[in-house]
Amino acid sequence: MKKTILTLALAAFATTGFTQTKISAKGSDTIGAKLMPRLAEAYKTAGNDVTFEIEDKGSSSAFTNLEGGTADFGMSSRSVKEEEKEMFTAKGQELKEHVAAIDMIAVIVNEANGVDSLTMEQVEGIFTGDITDWSQVGGKPGKITAYTRNETSGTYKTFQEMGMSKRDYGSDSQKMEGNEPIATETASNAGGIGYVGLAYATKEGIKAISIDGVEPVPANKADYPLARELYYYTIGAPEGEVGEFLTWAMTSEEASEIVADVGFIPAN
Repeated sequence: MKKTILTLALAAFATTGFTQTKISAKGSDTIGAKLMPRLAEAYKTAGNDVTFEIEDKGSSSAFTNLEGGTADFGMSSRSVKEEEKEMFTAKGQELKEHVAAIDMIAVIVNEANGVDSLTMEQVEGIFTGDITDWSQVGGKPGKITAYTRNETSGTYKTFQEMGMSKRDYGSDSQKMEGNEPIATETASNAGGIGYVGLAYATKEGIKAISIDGVEPVPANKADYPLARELYYYTIGAPEGEVGEFLTWAMTSEEASEIVADVGFIPAN
């Protein structure tokens, strides 16, 4: 009898709160490199017994990981593509979109660069390779080096659509794996120019320039031509601990303060 009671007690111990819930978030570097770690840490500090797995390999990976069952939710800096949505439809699954925050794609240059403003037409010309020297846009003569995200990035596609009339990037543009590498390279190259999420635009050595006379600051979110939404994606409505975390991340005052402190604009 005592042995039976001990066995039941051990079984109860193994199935209670002594094992942590793990939440896996995969996808966008824009969300995953700065914002998600801050949100995860605050959520745990608030007393929630969970661990987080955060992987920021680009927005495209949000959907492949969701489809493969290796992520509880995806992080994306762009809307899901139709062909990505069809992967889930084919399996009888419904993809749900949740707005995580508002962002601005800031065009950044080296702080020593005398150019403080560009038009959308000039931005397009620079990143497509039509404009190759700073003297063509009112700066001092010197070669322009354009830094871009890589092709798995949602920001790469969004910028191409919003800032380049969907044209191809110039053959001399240099692809980077994330926002931080672009900011770092631009800070070290007087002729550099790149684009990053708003949360990455304050790095030492760079400055965010105005586009069509509008600065990339939260107060201008309605007028800035490269403003966008950032997203979380789930298969169906999120449930359990994942649902509780996402509700907290999108609606709580604490999470909104973190979003703003990181450098994005709270969606609510």
